[in-house]
This record gives sequence, C-alpha cells and structure tokens, in this order.
Amino acid sequence: MMPESAIGIAGAGSIGCFVGGMCAAGGRHVALLARPRVIQEIEGNGLRLTSIEGFDQTIAPSQLTLSEDAKILGDVGVVLVTVKSADTAEVAELIAQHAPADAVVLSLQNGVGNVAVLRARLPGRRVLAGMVPFNVVTQGEGRFHRATSGDIVIERDDAGTADRLSVPGLKMRATGNIDGVQWGKLLVNLNNALNALGGVPLRQQLSQRSWRRLFADQMAEGLAVIRAEGIRPVSSTPIPAGWTPSLLRLPDAIFEAVLGRTMKIDPQARSSMWEDLQRGRRTEIDYLQGVIVEIADRHGLQAPLSRRILALIKSAEAAGQGSPGLTPEQIRA
Repeated sequence: MMPESAIGIAGAGSIGCFVGGMCAAGGRHVALLARPRVIQEIEGNGLRLTSIEGFDQTIAPSQLTLSEDAKILGDVGVVLVTVKSADTAEVAELIAQHAPADAVVLSLQNGVGNVAVLRARLPGRRVLAGMVPFNVVTQGEGRFHRATSGDIVIERDDAGTADRLSVPGLKMRATGNIDGVQWGKLLVNLNNALNALGGVPLRQQLSQRSWRRLFADQMAEGLAVIRAEGIRPVSSTPIPAGWTPSLLRLPDAIFEAVLGRTMKIDPQARSSMWEDLQRGRRTEIDYLQGVIVEIADRHGLQAPLSRRILALIKSAEAAGQGSPGLTPEQIRA
C-alpha cells in the first residue's frame, strides 16, 4: 500500500464511491470529489459498501474527506479519475489546478480515449490507464453494491503502482498491454446499451438466448470493425474475445451448463447505462457504439447493429423516460 499519500477520487459516482470506499476500508485516507446529492447521502448514512461476495462494511463520514470543491485534491498522491468520458477534459482542468504536480493520475473509466485526453491536458504528469471489470449499482442512502466480480487492471509502471494501490478486497493487477485490455472491455461494454434498452437485470438477460444472440452479433460486429483498424483486443475473461460470440449463441441449457454457473452476477445488477437513462443523465454511448461506428466509417464498413443501437439510445436520452423496455427483436428491427 501507499500509506504516505492520500487518494483523491475525481468524480465519486458508483465506481468512484466503491473504489474509494474500499481504499478507505483498507486504511487509506480518501478524498471524494462528489456531487452534493452523494455527499448528503454519505454524511447522513455513512458510505456503505456491499458486494456479491457477501462483503458489507460502512465507512463513517469522519473517515473521509467529502467536498464538491476540487481543492480537496490539493494534498493527494494519487488521483483516480472516475467521471463519465464526456467529462474527462473538464476534470483534467481541475486536476491541473489543484492536484500536486507529482500526483499519479489513474483513469478508471469506460472507453479507450480518456487517457489521451488526460495526457494532452496534463503535460509532464504521470497518467496511467486502467480498466474496472466489475459493475457497481447505486442503491441509495449511501450504499454502493458491487454486483459482479473481477480485479482492476492498470498499466504497469516502474513505481509498481498496481501493487501499491491494492487493498484487501480490491486487488489491482498490472499489465503491459493496457490498450488491448481496454479494447477487450469495450467489446464487453457494448452490452451496456442492450441492457439499458431492455431494462431487465443482467443475469436474466444473459440467461435468455435471444438476448445473448443479440449481444453476440453486436460483439462480432465490433470485433470485425476494430480488427480492420489493426487492433487486437485482450479479453477480460479467460475466454478469448474471438470465441465469445459463438459461446453466447449456444442454446440455453448448454450455455448454463458450460458458462452460466461461472458468471458471478447479482440477480438485480443492471448496466450503468441503464442507470443513466433512469436518472435522465447523458450516457456514454458515443464512447462505446459511437467508437465502433466512427471506425467503421473510416474503413467503409456498415456496422448496422451499432448504428441502430446508437440511434435507439440517443432517442431514449431525448425522451427522458428511462429505459424503453425493448425486446431483442425490437432492437434489431
């Protein structure tokens, strides 16, 4: 661990609160840069962390520094960036103004372009890329529930930042190919939009072949597009990315026997994009399906499913009515 330096969470939403809370539970001093609603919940209830594995701990507000003012980043040694991709440039400016020049900046965001944005706006600083494999659900009253499993993966550096940031219950693993890892996660995250459009829990969605086939077709389309760009994704699971679409298409009984029991997913877990639609927030669709469409255009490819899903999410955002509750057939139409 790094007991000599505090950790700042730049954008304490679901992932930021859970990761920051686990760091605090592991004995680190943590400063949460958060919205007033989140601060009020934690001040009134504490920061409660639960997980599918049975973990349940509440961090007292007195153990944290809570503020909507970025000045709280002034004494940290590490800044974990957990804002939505569209807010990366804005949070980089806050880090530049308030965080120490020698603080490590670690992006734990979805998508593949955030580190480039951070490095461009934070010249001379040590900026590392990371990938969070698990899903965190906001349950209200200061409770954040990890609904799937996996270790955080971050870019390997000479300082051994991954090992030094790891705490009990929250392991960080170093990799020499963070670009491949992030592209692999982007392929998996293409399901975020499908889950948001359907509005059913992830576990229920993945237990139905019609949903899995839709996910498989979306992933296969994404694979074809990014391979045209010369990208070789690294799977975030033991299953190679190229095999995943075929496995997803298996009949329900075979899928459940082969893979279903190995999926550690809380029965009520849903994607962060579903939560964004429910709360009337802007989604990260431009940084997921939007990236696939952009690359497809560059190579003269069609990517019809990505275009369709991109349009459906944009329509749902504009309607402001939460998840439209579509079926796989309606999404394909």
